[in-house]
Amino acid sequence: MFNYTFHWRPAFQALPAMLEGALITIQIAVLSMLIGTVIAIALAVASGSQYRLARFGASVWVETARNTPALFQIYMAYFGLGSIGIFLDSYIALLAGITFNNAGYLAETFRGGLRAIPPIQTRAGRSLGLGAFSTFRLIVLPQLFRIVFYPMTNQIVWAILMTSLGVIVGLNIDLTGVTQELNVRTFRTFEYFAIAAVIYYLITKLVTGSARLAAWKLFKY
Repeated sequence: MFNYTFHWRPAFQALPAMLEGALITIQIAVLSMLIGTVIAIALAVASGSQYRLARFGASVWVETARNTPALFQIYMAYFGLGSIGIFLDSYIALLAGITFNNAGYLAETFRGGLRAIPPIQTRAGRSLGLGAFSTFRLIVLPQLFRIVFYPMTNQIVWAILMTSLGVIVGLNIDLTGVTQELNVRTFRTFEYFAIAAVIYYLITKLVTGSARLAAWKLFKY
């Protein structure tokens, strides 16, 4: 017989604490995307390098990130590195794990994007007297980000949702961590996690909506 009594008032009273946790969630996701994007660009370039060692290193990173669970990657950052004397707190371990995962997925996306850019673009830049780095920065990168813009949007949504794994390494300041702490104290699982789910939903909708608006502004022509 279903006789559960819902207690929404205390759950909504905890909303400010949950929103503070949501800010930490967004912070981790954004940082992991920024750092992951830089690493991913390096991996994408390395994967097309003439140097075998560079290609091998990029391949190992990408294959590991894409073919092992994100949970394992966060565990390795928190427990694995700790076993060899490198101790990370739960925040940094979660950030490192998500960044590792983001870089692996984005590297493949960027590699495909680089292949979609005609080589004549690079040759044109060099013919104008630009160096290799300037050609990449001024000609290749803008076109690359236009090509991979929507896959990057999907990846940041995935990064936001991955932050919930921080609870397994003791992080209690993000949205899931705060929600779990409230649940442990009150045993009102449905109310708190229902509110948290709505907050996650609104965050991801805000990200995708902002991305569509940005694409409309940036890629009109």
